[in-house]
Amino acid sequence: MRVLVTGTEGYIGAVVPQLLMERGHEVIGVDAGFHRSGWLYGNSVPVWPKTLEKDIRLLTAADIEGIDAIVHMAELSNDPVGQLNPQITYEINHLGSLHLARLAKEQGIERFVYTSSCSVYGIAEDDMVDERSPTNPQTTYAICKTLVERDVAELADDGFSPTFLRNATAYGASPRLRFDIVINNLSGLAWTTKEIRMDSDGTPWRPFVHIRDIASAIACTLEAPRDVVHNEIFNVGNSRANYQVRDIAEVVRTVFKGCTVTLNPAGGPDTRSYRVSFDKINERLPGFSCSWDAERGVRELKEIFERVDLSAEDFAWRGYTRLKQIEYLLSSKQINDDFFWIV
Repeated sequence: MRVLVTGTEGYIGAVVPQLLMERGHEVIGVDAGFHRSGWLYGNSVPVWPKTLEKDIRLLTAADIEGIDAIVHMAELSNDPVGQLNPQITYEINHLGSLHLARLAKEQGIERFVYTSSCSVYGIAEDDMVDERSPTNPQTTYAICKTLVERDVAELADDGFSPTFLRNATAYGASPRLRFDIVINNLSGLAWTTKEIRMDSDGTPWRPFVHIRDIASAIACTLEAPRDVVHNEIFNVGNSRANYQVRDIAEVVRTVFKGCTVTLNPAGGPDTRSYRVSFDKINERLPGFSCSWDAERGVRELKEIFERVDLSAEDFAWRGYTRLKQIEYLLSSKQINDDFFWIV
């Protein structure tokens, strides 16, 4: 299968093509290049896919000619970046994604896999939410995810088969590592400061999933029978991997010996809390199961930190934090207010 993967120079995007190519697929990448500088290590990436540097808003029919399937991950990533300019987030994440889906349908590309997020559940009233539960997005980023799911689902027909993967909170090592997500951030703090410092009181619930398990879910979706995945939503993760954030801090302390955990008893600005059921994907998607748990993922991060001799300066560098990097590109006038590169 010839697969177009958007966001191939991102955190998860640096991992997905490798798995797809290992499974015999040909991969063509698309990425705007905002986070290209965030490269921590590279000897584990034997082959990099041919990548078109282009904003998804500007993609044309010619760009996707000869493609059999699309995996769409390229959006402004995470809540703080989404809040930086909500209108631009809407134009890229919602309208840009819808533009790509419509192009795919017009060109007869049947499979369209969209990476959504469990953040659409926001503050959940139910003890455990699943794909049938009401969404309650709290940020522009999460709202756009729900809008894309809604609008792309309406395009589904006999010739166009979208699938929506609501990923749990990602973690794990990637050549384009991010330190602005919970497990990676707490692990980086443990390594560089010996203090696992938290902005909240640690009580919110979150589901977590390793990025290689996300990659596996994408591959299994592409390879599944059409009737299994047609216009379906799957939460991506494992029901045993719902943790209170303070429990994650304890996992990190177990791996990084000699660290202290500091909570914020007043709580933090992020009020989201949700526990998610992943029964559907584990029961219905052929070949999928999670291979990673939080402790194994933290140990993997520790091995990477040791190998690259991660410094406090590296950990704090803008290239590994989405908001810092976008603010830098704006302030240095490399991208304009519409988030297009300035030539």
